[in-house]
Amino acid sequence: MEPTLHIPNPHRDGGSSGRRTAYIIAGALAVVVALTAFAFGIIHSGSPQNTALTSSAPGVTGQQTAVAPSSSVQQAPPAADNGTRPSLPVRVDVDAINAHSSLVQLGLNADKTVQVPPVNEPLQAGWYKFGVRPGELGKAVILGHVDGGGQLGVFNRLRDLKPGDVAKVTEQGGQVLNFVVRQVQQIPKNQFPTQAVYGPSTQRELRLITCGGAFDKSSGNYVDNIIVSAVMST
Repeated sequence: MEPTLHIPNPHRDGGSSGRRTAYIIAGALAVVVALTAFAFGIIHSGSPQNTALTSSAPGVTGQQTAVAPSSSVQQAPPAADNGTRPSLPVRVDVDAINAHSSLVQLGLNADKTVQVPPVNEPLQAGWYKFGVRPGELGKAVILGHVDGGGQLGVFNRLRDLKPGDVAKVTEQGGQVLNFVVRQVQQIPKNQFPTQAVYGPSTQRELRLITCGGAFDKSSGNYVDNIIVSAVMST
């Protein structure tokens, strides 16, 4: 069984760093979030719970998805694209941990689960395109693998970031947005802070997320999430 990245979903009703194992798990992490839209805004009910996630068997390179637990959070809808929104993000660079990747857009599959970066490319990061864009008021979310396919992932050292470090997001037009790290958290997956990750904000924020903590061989999952919170510098 492969490890999976468990992130409760801000868009659906229903129901990080500790010690890592001394070897890299041969398989891809699946960043998983199930979403259901309510008009243009999103309102959710229920309480987060630890839900088992499904993933492909080792060696399979197809799409990986899983059903996420419900959550209780309200997220402001993205602004209309009337020419005043920031350009689309195309790259993320975090020099302090040597993390560099282009950004693929993570949309929705037919079953309303979020698409993930290619399972055979653990160095590829992705931006959740139905949230806010980096540089807008609110919390933009970028997801990346910690390992996969027998190699380290783009966010394998995310846990090593410290307050004051900078994450750079490059827009389609070439402008670089700087986000200063304010907090690095390692949180059990069954205590995922949905509101803190997806809830509305009066600041221009960024969340970087991956798996972390110990690897549970019995479940095939890391037990925690690593969540980095950053705010755009002026």
